[in-house]
Amino acid sequence: MNINLDLTRLQIPEVILMAIAGVLLLFLGYRIKKVGFFIIWFLIGFNLMRILMPAINSVSPDAIKTELWQNLLPIAGGLLLALLGFSIEKLCVGGMVFAMIIMLTAQYFGTDIQTLVIGAIIGVVLAGLAVTLMKPTIIVATSLMGAYTLALAIFKFSSLDFQTYYFPLLIGLTILGSAVQFATTKRID
Repeated sequence: MNINLDLTRLQIPEVILMAIAGVLLLFLGYRIKKVGFFIIWFLIGFNLMRILMPAINSVSPDAIKTELWQNLLPIAGGLLLALLGFSIEKLCVGGMVFAMIIMLTAQYFGTDIQTLVIGAIIGVVLAGLAVTLMKPTIIVATSLMGAYTLALAIFKFSSLDFQTYYFPLLIGLTILGSAVQFATTKRID
């Protein structure tokens, strides 16, 4: 599978903020779950808007194609989803898992309707499972999103080959973050 993320469009301050959010989610996701939900939903909205920007640009007026709007629209998408996802915990967890599956499907497998339908079916099943297993789901989901965000920052600042190291880094960081969170939240419900 050829993964192609355009990390060149991200500015240094954005990457630094994403790295900080990634570390917080990776190691403290369950402890700061309300803030973690806000961060996750923001990152999902931000990344979905970045993925959708070419489609939006193709149908939008020239005024929206300026650099200011190209930077503001992903932030606005992130804030909108963050505010919506912050409100109800079970809906937030189920929606978070579903949205992460759709985002990963669109990013790695494309946006063809059949691909998105398969991703949506898998997302619904995993969202239902996630709601029944709240604590482990929150820990793994926050670790995964933290690992994803931190991995993007690592690739932006390093010369590591993305195609070679992306999945090992993502999986390794997710396992590390999950282990730390399970170990530090044994007595927390």
